[in-house]
Amino acid sequence: MPAGTTSSQTLSRGIRILEVLADARTPLTIDEIARRLEVHRSIAYRLLRTLEDHGLVARDGHGRIELGSRLAALAAGVAHDLQAEALPELTAAANELGMTCFLSVLDHDECITLASVEPRHGIAPVAQRPGTRHPVTVGAPGKAILSARPEPEWPAALDDAHRDELRTARERGWATSHDEVIPGLRSIAMPLALPRGGRAAVAVVYVSDPHPDALIAERLARVAAAITAATGG
Repeated sequence: MPAGTTSSQTLSRGIRILEVLADARTPLTIDEIARRLEVHRSIAYRLLRTLEDHGLVARDGHGRIELGSRLAALAAGVAHDLQAEALPELTAAANELGMTCFLSVLDHDECITLASVEPRHGIAPVAQRPGTRHPVTVGAPGKAILSARPEPEWPAALDDAHRDELRTARERGWATSHDEVIPGLRSIAMPLALPRGGRAAVAVVYVSDPHPDALIAERLARVAAAITAATGG
């Protein structure tokens, strides 16, 4: 076995544990983590001990594993300038529209929520937690991001209907989704160009609302323009 193989595999498994816990949204037992990683319990245990030593995971009152507080400090440093510029704009739009407003960034073939703000007086606000991820091929943020990219860069697996939807989103400047990521929820998103060629989207997610889609998109356009101007994108 090459010298670096074991270390790389260990690091990969450790990162995978953090992803599993983030996706689970609830504490897991060591056995559950081992099954999801498809490794022996003893291997999962050793990995968890290392992550626990660094504060990246912790145990709840029942001994189950959850994400540790140290991750919050690490996350605060991710795209710090972008988050700092985006949060005031997201907050203003969320309170004006009465909807949860959030910023998603492209990470390989997934969209990850970087920052999210719930409305101050929303009747039934939808939680969109930072760190939430889903494939770029579903949901309004993913569609918005793809619509801003050249068609040859679109995933090959997209069917004709999805490609037509992306072309429509590109023509009007914003994308929509319904029942794609979470059943019963609607979302509208506007593509956002980031410095150094990064791709992102500003979006809202809601159950139902009397605002016309175009009016919501117009408000998101102002958010995107403000963030782009502030970050030099």
